[in-house]
Amino acid sequence: MNDCNCDFTPMERVLKEDIRHVIDVLQNSLDEMGVGNDNYCLLGNFENVKDKFSAIELKAATFYLNCYLAPYTDKYPEISICAQKLSNKRHGGLIVIQREDSLSSLIQSGITINAELTHSLLESIFYPGNPLHDGAVLVNKNHIKSAANVLPLSNKSAGDKKLGTRHRAAIGLSERSDALVLVISEETGRVSFALRGELYPITI
Repeated sequence: MNDCNCDFTPMERVLKEDIRHVIDVLQNSLDEMGVGNDNYCLLGNFENVKDKFSAIELKAATFYLNCYLAPYTDKYPEISICAQKLSNKRHGGLIVIQREDSLSSLIQSGITINAELTHSLLESIFYPGNPLHDGAVLVNKNHIKSAANVLPLSNKSAGDKKLGTRHRAAIGLSERSDALVLVISEETGRVSFALRGELYPITI
């Protein structure tokens, strides 16, 4: 992720501190192993380190998301509120934020909206049973341009478990354009964003 133009310095300090803490935990593990402590459980520390790495990844990805959106829309707070509410309710969502690239040739157009973006409008579009909730919402600057759009699917899968349609659609569009695609899983409530063909989990 190298097209972020935010001031990374404050976040860099936080991440460095978090990473140093992980290194300290690993060093303590080495020290305990070196003294032959029979009561020491290495597996517990591995689990602790894994959790800390996941927390660092979430923190960094959330920061980057705001950086990537800021030049293209002022509605990050509205998008964030919507994603949080959809996540809490386990309502699936797929939100495309157009950046520099034209998407007209990549997206199968749905229903024109042309309304100012608000979290309430986004939530209503993705409410289960709404005819528009299964497709993607297209955001251009501060407006919802359309809903129920169909995105190109990626062939990527996560390990042996195939990605759901929303996630494959998010990655698929990001593989073919510079669009940022926010996806909320209805199965887990997990929020991620796709950019440049990669999927990043975030906290909202």
